[in-house]
Amino acid sequence: MRLTSDEVDFISRKIVKTLVGMHRIEVDSEARLAEGIGRVITEELMREDKLNEEVREVLVQHSSEMQRSNITYTEMFKMVKRKMAKEKGIIL
Repeated sequence: MRLTSDEVDFISRKIVKTLVGMHRIEVDSEARLAEGIGRVITEELMREDKLNEEVREVLVQHSSEMQRSNITYTEMFKMVKRKMAKEKGIIL
């Protein structure tokens, strides 16, 4: 995961504080909402990490084809990731 738990907590609290400060939402417990937002962010980051691992596995299986096609690993990774994300309903 690209963000630490402290960073996710900070972002979550910032989202809640901003929305409450702009009078966009009213909440009973800012802390509880921030915790829920943090869980969602963490779950989504974990889904993307799992997708990245699946893409790496696919690319390992097709590494010889990539060499013959003269496509870089990075380009192929991005293409395969976009395709697999779309198939799995993951928004990047």
